[in-house]
Order: sequence, then structure tokens, then C-alpha cells
Amino acid sequence: QVQPVESGGGLVQPGGSLRLSCAAGTFSLDHYAIGWFRQAPGKEREGVASLNIRTGSTYYGNSVKGRFTISRDNAKNTVYLQMNSLKPEDTAVYYCAATAVPLVAWAPLERHSYDYWGQGTQVTVSS
Repeated sequence: QVQPVESGGGLVQPGGSLRLSCAAGTFSLDHYAIGWFRQAPGKEREGVASLNIRTGSTYYGNSVKGRFTISRDNAKNTVYLQMNSLKPEDTAVYYCAATAVPLVAWAPLERHSYDYWGQGTQVTVSS
């Protein structure tokens, strides 16, 4: 069963950093593209960052470019989202999602492109 598991959320002050983890568990990341999404109260779920495992290409939402970095640790079968210079507007539940390769009509930051979702981890940016 494909079940991404997120961790690493918490409370951080504005300007601070957090690193979220997406553990693949029993499925191998070699066969999936991974995306990070977030959803704030009352807002739509938005794409934050994604990684095409096969090509190594990364994609970022405009609101996080230059601040967030998505990466992969092959040995740990885990994808990370490093979040720097955090702002209060980054407060949301962050979700990890996966979709199997080969990719067909894949839109890296669109939620409909992903088939498997984690339960989410809360990130709160506040002083």
C-alpha cells in the first residue's frame, strides 16, 4: 500500500526554518513523483513543491520560490521540504503526495495529478 507519512511540523517564529519529511515506507521512491501541498483554514489546497524522481526536476510555487527546497535521500527513501525564512502566511497543514511513474499529463503542482496522500503535518509560523 502506498502511504506517504509526513513529519517535522511545529511552531516556529517568523524568519525561522523547519524541515518536513515525507517517508515512503514500504514503497520505493524510484517509481513515484512526489509533491508537497499545503492548506490553510478556509483556503484551497495549493501546490508548494514537487520532484520528478526520474529526471530530478523540481518545481516550486511562486509564493515559496527561493525559500523552500525539495530534496530526496535515497538511502532513507525519504523526501524533504526545507523551509527557510518562514512567514505567518506559510501557516498551514502540509501534505505529501505521490503519483506513480511513468507520468502522464502530469501537472507538478496540481493536486489532481497525485493519487496517494499523507495525513498532513501542521506548520504554524507565529511570534
